[in-house]
Amino acid sequence: MVKSLLWEYHEEGNAFVSNNVCSCLYLLLTVPKEGRQISDALLQADCAIVTKRKFSRTTRRIHSRGFPPGPMPLPFVGNLLHLDAEKPHFSTQKLADIYGNVFSLQLGNRHFVFVNGLEIVKEVLIHHGENFLDRPKFPIISDHAKTLGLVMSNGLPWKQQRRFALSTLRNFGLGKRSLEERIQEESRFLAGAIENEKGQPFDPHYQINNAVSNVICSITFGNRFDYHDSQFQKLLHLLNETGIIQRSIWAQLYNIFPALMKQLPGPHQTIFKNWEQLKYFVRTIIKKHQENRNPLETRDFIDAYLNEMTKENVSSSFHMENLLQSALDLFIAGTETTSTTLRWALLYMAIYPEIQERVQSEIDSVIGQSRPPAMTDRDNLPYTNAVIHEIQRISNILPLNVPRLTTNNTEIAGFHLPKGTILICNLTSVLFDKDEWDTPKKFNPNHFLSNGQFRIREAFVPFSAGKRACLGERLARMELFLFFTALIQKFSFQAPKGVELSLDFKMSLTLSPNQYHICAVSR
Repeated sequence: MVKSLLWEYHEEGNAFVSNNVCSCLYLLLTVPKEGRQISDALLQADCAIVTKRKFSRTTRRIHSRGFPPGPMPLPFVGNLLHLDAEKPHFSTQKLADIYGNVFSLQLGNRHFVFVNGLEIVKEVLIHHGENFLDRPKFPIISDHAKTLGLVMSNGLPWKQQRRFALSTLRNFGLGKRSLEERIQEESRFLAGAIENEKGQPFDPHYQINNAVSNVICSITFGNRFDYHDSQFQKLLHLLNETGIIQRSIWAQLYNIFPALMKQLPGPHQTIFKNWEQLKYFVRTIIKKHQENRNPLETRDFIDAYLNEMTKENVSSSFHMENLLQSALDLFIAGTETTSTTLRWALLYMAIYPEIQERVQSEIDSVIGQSRPPAMTDRDNLPYTNAVIHEIQRISNILPLNVPRLTTNNTEIAGFHLPKGTILICNLTSVLFDKDEWDTPKKFNPNHFLSNGQFRIREAFVPFSAGKRACLGERLARMELFLFFTALIQKFSFQAPKGVELSLDFKMSLTLSPNQYHICAVSR
């Protein structure tokens, strides 16, 4: 009721003003459904209507400077009600249809600009990339991660940390045979775990998570974790839980009203508890490295970082808290993105058995069953490669990319973006652009084939683009190819008897499939 009430006033150009509106919103989220008429009544009794003139004057001031258009915001919450927390990329597309490929929203007192379509996204990320290198601060993240590490840092510290991480990843095998062998070994462990399911229905979520995570863990921490390690499984569950809450309305309200939400109970408090457990896990590993480190024998990323900290004239950005956050960033990003894509991959193969059979036929003819797939096989498996890329496109795991911050006054597509504007590149608008893809809403590997040969597409941007593109892109590409081909080589994935699989999704750190069960039949 209250949401429709707010929309009614929004459509009339009016707004609510109340010192306790935040508390009322909180009540809406917490009281049982049958009791929500209480909070409705509180909101109606507490809220006063102000004139349209005063509020729209602020909006006109922004737009008169050439700022992108957008719907009129409400006081306090801004345009929060325009975004569906569970399907934000759907909301964004609807707004783009109304306001154009560059439009604005206000969340709280912060202004966001959304850009849509290949040409404008390229203009932002590549041609004007220097003006959009920074990350904005969101309280739900900065209150525990500050501006440290590889993902949320800015300026010179970010450049130094990223350069060091890329160099260290290369030293530990990125793009080399040694890392390929690690992934092949982990693929065998994963295949063994799936084999133990004996063709019965099972949820592959945490087996895949564990396998993918072990690759980045071996690089970052120097060891892998058994699939039955209860402590590590708990961490993976914490990571999943944190991601879901971080994308919820609770997190959005925290970003708008951090001082208030800190004092209120709710799921958002779980985020900080979980982060402390994740940090404790990494701190314990760092402490063990400090105790038994040999400066002449660098075992992993943590050792390399500790060695860097001891060098003369080392940058002040190399310190223990940055090591902690950088290791966490590698662990989380290296686990979540690739494992989510692989979960989508098995789901699509089970739903499209004819495509799965064609992939298996190609693998059988090129590799056979006697040896594991290798990166040298990729060029000889054009259809398999096309299927992997199409899975990445249509699964769209980072639909709105990671936000950027405008570091200078900038002109984009004729609009003026002041310094400090938060920019969102809608990757969904590129990956599903009807002008770029023949059947954008359909799973179609032919998008990446030309005369039977694999072809890459300019509009294929799942890793973003420009100087702040995904740091682990090369590792992710290697993992996706080796894990996927190894699994399809050994198993046929299918729905359990009498079950119709669904492509429904949920928003977490990534856009991931809802929990599902499949059967893996040995070939």
